[in-house]
Amino acid sequence: MITQFSDLKPLLPELFLLGSAMLILLVDMFVAERRRGLIYFLSTLAVTLTAVVTWRAWVEPLPGVILNGMYVRDALGDVLKLFMYLTTVLVYIYAAHGLRASNKFRSEFFTLSLLALLGMMVMVSSSHLVTLYLGLELMALASYALVALDRDNPEATESAMKYFVLGAMASGLLLYGISLLYGLTGSLDLTVISAKLATMDTSAPILALALIFIVIGIAFKFGAVPFHMWVPDVYQGSHTPVTLFIATVPKLAAIGMAFRLLPMGLGPLQEHWQDMLAVLAAASLVLGNLAAIAQRNLKRMLAYSTISHVGFIFMGLVSGLVTGYGAAMFYVIVYALTTTAAFGIILALAQGDQRFEEIRDFRGLNQRKPWFAFLMLLVIASLAGFPPLVGFFAKLLVLKAAMDGGYLWLAILGGVSAVVGAFYYLRVLKAMYFDEPESEAELKVLPEVGVVLSVNALALLGLGFAFNPLLERCLAVWQ
Repeated sequence: MITQFSDLKPLLPELFLLGSAMLILLVDMFVAERRRGLIYFLSTLAVTLTAVVTWRAWVEPLPGVILNGMYVRDALGDVLKLFMYLTTVLVYIYAAHGLRASNKFRSEFFTLSLLALLGMMVMVSSSHLVTLYLGLELMALASYALVALDRDNPEATESAMKYFVLGAMASGLLLYGISLLYGLTGSLDLTVISAKLATMDTSAPILALALIFIVIGIAFKFGAVPFHMWVPDVYQGSHTPVTLFIATVPKLAAIGMAFRLLPMGLGPLQEHWQDMLAVLAAASLVLGNLAAIAQRNLKRMLAYSTISHVGFIFMGLVSGLVTGYGAAMFYVIVYALTTTAAFGIILALAQGDQRFEEIRDFRGLNQRKPWFAFLMLLVIASLAGFPPLVGFFAKLLVLKAAMDGGYLWLAILGGVSAVVGAFYYLRVLKAMYFDEPESEAELKVLPEVGVVLSVNALALLGLGFAFNPLLERCLAVWQ
């Protein structure tokens, strides 16, 4: 029970962000159209201050579990939240430029993304299935609205409808799995569920059915095969700033959700969900890489690339080892930072009608903008897993975890998939460095965006030489 305000201190980051989002909504009502940049500034400030509040809560000794076990403040949640904040701030910087360049600067993008971020924060700090589901739905509803934000674009409207329908089905299946778990264990508290499952017959068919529905919900949020149908359409159909947000921050929340549900909540069923995730990982690796080869639209190619990356993320979970969980968490963080830079470059280079969304748009980029061609080289090399970029070490760690967990066949498939994936990534590099440019027009990029992009992309190289502190932090959350 809550006896005094100090008992709510672990909830301060969520309460602060909620208050900030409500305040920004009120300010938006009185801001003139030409001064919409104020909403961008306030949103960025709100996320930054929320990060400060989270950091202070992290370094201070506070109660770990509050609200009768519905909310937990631990290292896992804090680390994921801090990287969600960092990624969101990067998204705002790149998105603001992209929204202005396309004359579609709308404050709704920032307010909806703040609410989605709030839902993600609740998700990664949930120790109760009700809290987790509430956070999931808050994130999902705000995301559906974000995809449909570009109302004049029929592709965006179609993508939003597909996303909404499929998301509603996945949420319903997850909720049904939760209800079955409640019927079997008599509790919605993940700690209690884990303790009761340890004393039950885990081979019961009804328990397997509940687990299947929960795994489906997790797989959909990641975009794993065969629950990936929404990913290419949403990535391509959404306005690029929206795609940037959808492709990055929710992945950090999804890994937190997977950790809460599987190792922490359904640990006694590990031998069952390990095999399920192994099949999903293999299917995602194969289909994601093969489908990406056929793509000419860069956003759609990155969508299928994301599906293949989900296969690598699942390898860490499949291992069932603490080192595997840490590797999976490390992989998601690296993926989020890398993908943010990739879409940031797409947004930075967009010039009016030239949107830089097709691979052919990057032809001759080295001749037109050599520094940005180099930054894109770093990003692509990290996504493909080329040393010494940090993406190489992220892949290596999850492959090793899969082997240590007894899934040698999956690790071999992952290695082959990484080689296949290099092919379609190299097409982008070929277009930039070996093809003639289709236009000689000057590419203008705002200096501040260029600086942030440079730091973002160069960090991928720097982390390749000094990734141990981040990896150790990811492993420490399981100790």
